[in-house]
Amino acid sequence: QVQLVESGGGLVQAGGSLRLSCAASGSIFGFNVMGWYRQAAGKQRELVATIASGAGTNYADSVKGRFTISRDNAKNTVYLQMNSLKPEDTGVYYCNLKVLGYNGWGQGTQVTVSS
Repeated sequence: QVQLVESGGGLVQAGGSLRLSCAASGSIFGFNVMGWYRQAAGKQRELVATIASGAGTNYADSVKGRFTISRDNAKNTVYLQMNSLKPEDTGVYYCNLKVLGYNGWGQGTQVTVSS
């Protein structure tokens, strides 16, 4: 019933900024956690940031101070604001939703940071 639709991504120079968006197609009830994960070429998928329904957040050490996760519950949308981008941030970024009875992923969006 709930589906995730991602938008954003693209090519940006080192030091630049980019914002990713992920919208849920249906209503989300109860406690839930939305987040962003990324996978670089030849690497395992890793957690970037999460945000709970009560707005509590968690960040990977590598992005602390540079990335900000936020959500708009009225729009069923989660955002990832990425500043001071580095080439090592390059990868496919995936939106994730965890709620009782559901654990889903978006289709992924490519982020490429050039030096």
